[in-house]
Amino acid sequence: MEFGTLLAALRFGDTTFPGGGFAFSQGLEGLAAVRDARPDAQAVADFLDEQIRHRWAPAERVTLARCHRAGDDLDAVAALDRDLDLSTFSESLRAGTRRNGAALLATHARLGTPGAGAYRGRILSGEAPGTLAAVQGLLWRASGLDEAAATALAGYQLVAGGLAAATRLGLVGALGAQALMPRLLDTVARCAAEPVADDQDPTGFSPFAEIAAARQVRLPLRLFSN
Repeated sequence: MEFGTLLAALRFGDTTFPGGGFAFSQGLEGLAAVRDARPDAQAVADFLDEQIRHRWAPAERVTLARCHRAGDDLDAVAALDRDLDLSTFSESLRAGTRRNGAALLATHARLGTPGAGAYRGRILSGEAPGTLAAVQGLLWRASGLDEAAATALAGYQLVAGGLAAATRLGLVGALGAQALMPRLLDTVARCAAEPVADDQDPTGFSPFAEIAAARQVRLPLRLFSN
């Protein structure tokens, strides 16, 4: 990875970059309701591992890669965006990825990233849902990240965001989260090494996470939007 690309990835991956992901646990907050017990560190790791292997790798990673390759062809990006949205069964997870994508897009529109304003207009007009993965592929290419760097950044943010949520929920401590990170990042690296075909469709399937997200919506008190 070139030095400039690495610095750009570090910038977008920094927690101070206003991407909006802090409001979402991707169903982790509902995990206790599914297990009928307080999740321990192993349960957190297993939950995130399932998300990486069965949702992110075959669905979100595929959409990100194909949107990155589409470049400034916003019609192609919008079609891929709609496919990913339709492949997400859980309403709360579907709404969450849209809100995450909208937050990231709004930030880049204000920063003047090429294509951000035009694609935001498509979302506001209802032409595209604005899923996070599609927005990441579009914006990070326009920001100078190659496909490999964009994929690595998305995978890292999934892990870091999930562990940050677990820490805020009191399921693991800060050191415990760091202890889990190498295993999860290794899973990201192995999944990212799998090639994405130019005509590959998103095929994610993570029913346990979707059930947890559905249970989380019903909690009388909650910390996260999903």
